[in-house]
Amino acid sequence: MLIDTYGRVATDLRVSLTDRCNLRCSYCMPEEGLQWLAKPDLLTDDEIVRLVEVAVRSLGITEVRFTGGEPLLRPGLVGIVQRVAALPARPRMSLTTNGIGLKRTAEALKSAGLDRVNVSLDTLRPDVFKALTRRDRHADVLAGLDAARAAGLVPVKVNTVLMPGLNDDEAPDLLAWAVEEGYELRFIEQMPLDAQHGWKRDGMITAAEILASLQRHFTLTPEGERERGAAPAERWIVDGGPHRVGIIGSVTRPFCAACDRTRLTADGQVRTCLFATEETDLRGALRSGAEDEEIARIWRLAMWGKKAGSGLDDPSFLQPSRPMSAIGG
Repeated sequence: MLIDTYGRVATDLRVSLTDRCNLRCSYCMPEEGLQWLAKPDLLTDDEIVRLVEVAVRSLGITEVRFTGGEPLLRPGLVGIVQRVAALPARPRMSLTTNGIGLKRTAEALKSAGLDRVNVSLDTLRPDVFKALTRRDRHADVLAGLDAARAAGLVPVKVNTVLMPGLNDDEAPDLLAWAVEEGYELRFIEQMPLDAQHGWKRDGMITAAEILASLQRHFTLTPEGERERGAAPAERWIVDGGPHRVGIIGSVTRPFCAACDRTRLTADGQVRTCLFATEETDLRGALRSGAEDEEIARIWRLAMWGKKAGSGLDDPSFLQPSRPMSAIGG
């Protein structure tokens, strides 16, 4: 079991497979100039599977989310999913992706054992997409969403970040589109995860502002804390159902008290929080010949030291030293 001093138990493991991405979203990374992790620093496929197996067999992990960077850029992704699906205590598996490569991989991932996907899409307008991501790939993301739904990677969840002056007027249109397409839309407050440290608290679109914008066009009924559990998103039933919309207010409505996550970076570090400034090295233990029991002990010790909160609700919060692409969303 992975338990901390506040009684929280981690059952959800986020695994970053790569720090690389084929988009350059303005709220995540600069257009150019990032120094990628060297290949020897990355966990190998075998090391990833072994650490996931330790987490599932010895530490109580029941859900695994593969992230990046962009996880579809990992050459061995399908094989990793297949091997994790074959574990005796098979965890539920999902993937967070920008969707660009899903058209060609969705069926293979489903066959390998992936359960569902989260796809990032911030706008319905191709020109705004290009401005936000610095790439002209909007049609590829839509095709990837179609492919994920057709392959049965459901529920397909769409993650959206609203940015002032770019797409902050699109919330109602995005929800109407998601309802029509059968996707579950989740708005996420912009978080301080950009490598260039350009985030400003007073410039972001808040959860309250998003909710107010949606309520001018839809009847939203709160789903309630019982249904929410440890999920980061507050959810509302749209126009009586069955569709739902979620809002993740990481900055203004932190959910740290119910957090059930532990994170593994692409280079084999344990992070107990996305915004942690400290990491615990598992790659070194792996490569020095540590037994599974020792790896589990190191992981438990890291979790025991998890802090009460992320610190995002503190106006003096300092951004983490590594960008999201190296940590895993």
